[in-house]
Amino acid sequence: MVVAWGERHHGHHLAPLQATHEVIDWRPEVPRADRVKVKEHTCDCRATFYELCRAGGLMFVRRTHRLRGVATVHESPWALSGRVEALWLRLLIGSAR
Repeated sequence: MVVAWGERHHGHHLAPLQATHEVIDWRPEVPRADRVKVKEHTCDCRATFYELCRAGGLMFVRRTHRLRGVATVHESPWALSGRVEALWLRLLIGSAR
């Protein structure tokens, strides 16, 4: 598939938040690695979007919230891939936020 210049990949949209859900331990972003690879992301058409990231042999979820031109970034705890991939799935289906 060829993507035209300026065309963005449309990411996932989160399912509605379930009444009983896990509260993710969001922490302020701290630069810990030279390079971070974004494996998946939610659509950035909303004020808050999420990225599933890998760096330094670990994974984490990055949350970016934009308000009036200011972006605030938080991260979930960094952990082994299986644990964070399961958290990512819970985030997508609305059982974590």
